[in-house]
Amino acid sequence: MNDLEILLVDDDEITNFLSKQILKSLDIENIRSASNGQEGIREIKERCPHVILLDIKMPVLDGFGFLEEKSRDNICPKSKVIMLSSSNTEEEIERAKSFESVIGYIEKPLKKDVLQNLLNTL
Repeated sequence: MNDLEILLVDDDEITNFLSKQILKSLDIENIRSASNGQEGIREIKERCPHVILLDIKMPVLDGFGFLEEKSRDNICPKSKVIMLSSSNTEEEIERAKSFESVIGYIEKPLKKDVLQNLLNTL
């Protein structure tokens, strides 16, 4: 998996640190990060990652706003998105599934085996 490029979009510094440690333990070294959806959009306009780990609740532009802009402007159409959330509501899960690029939904905290299983589907 060390050839994957990951963009982590999350406003929580502790979550970012832990997520990066999990990704590194999966031999993924090419990790970029953004602290909100707006920064994430700027990042993907510069370079398309293979996978975007996207938090739902963030300031400035939340995860769904990010997905709407990414879809509307057809930015990085081949990038796959894994949604991250501290809540696990049916409404959020269904809304996430409505976006073609979303391949999974993980309730925080991120778990190595769940992430690995999703990445293995790529």
